[in-house]
Amino acid sequence: MKAVYALYSHPDAAQRAVDELRAAGINDRAITIMSSEPLEEYEFGQRDRKTWMTWIAALGGAIGMTTGYLLTRLTQSAWPIDTGGMPIVSNWTNLIIIFELTMLGSVFATVITLLITARIPGRQSPLHDPEISDGQILIGVLQPSDPDVVERALRIGAGEKLKTIS
Repeated sequence: MKAVYALYSHPDAAQRAVDELRAAGINDRAITIMSSEPLEEYEFGQRDRKTWMTWIAALGGAIGMTTGYLLTRLTQSAWPIDTGGMPIVSNWTNLIIIFELTMLGSVFATVITLLITARIPGRQSPLHDPEISDGQILIGVLQPSDPDVVERALRIGAGEKLKTIS
């Protein structure tokens, strides 16, 4: 048996199922939760909330800003022109390029982090049901050590549609 899962039409029932699975000794990482909409007001919707994305975006912005500064400074120093006594490197005029490369670095870092954390492109989970797109919430366990315990916990959680993938 590869997986056992149930579909729930209401988030309260899905939360009860997650609680029952935890009470049955199933590890949080073994429980799969899928929904067509974010359910952040429920505890199971908060499970993967922590992320490093803001710090990675800031690092990407810092790398972009450093690149922009070095690009403009080194370019202006490598090909000096007669500026009539004014400085060859003027940071006020370079701020446009520095700003743009800062934003570019931040956006690239954010997009790459999003793709990696969302596992895109990636393999589709074997726990997928077309009814998720109709508003159902899927709660399941891949490779359960004791499928009967998982089925019992999902039924106690008021699982309307219990399914098993062999």
